[in-house]
Amino acid sequence: MNRPGLPLRAWYLLGGRLPRHHREWVFRQATKPSWLVWFAVRMFLQVLPLTVAITLALVLGLGSPLPLAIACGSLGLVVGVYFGVSYAIESTDHRMTKYGYPAGAAAAVRKERTKRDQERYEQVWRSTENGS
Repeated sequence: MNRPGLPLRAWYLLGGRLPRHHREWVFRQATKPSWLVWFAVRMFLQVLPLTVAITLALVLGLGSPLPLAIACGSLGLVVGVYFGVSYAIESTDHRMTKYGYPAGAAAAVRKERTKRDQERYEQVWRSTENGS
């Protein structure tokens, strides 16, 4: 697996696209157990500059009180991240198609891992040998 350097990983977190030879690393990031956390961080970092700009525009351009501008910016940040995360599965799968993977490939890998984890849980905690 061709892991990108720190500047490229930072670029990716900010919403940038990596060169094609990093496609396996991108797919692994989209299918690992903590993929949703990283998606939320990525979404937060993409929405943050816009909300800071809006907050500054409210204070400097319109003369709004600072607490009101911060509240408006914070609300925009929360709503932006919420809507972004609401479509995390679809957005991630669409991003994977840009790297040449078939539609739904990342979701299928995550679903298979969840199924294996559930089966392992059932074997360990729901078996009759464990006193249940």
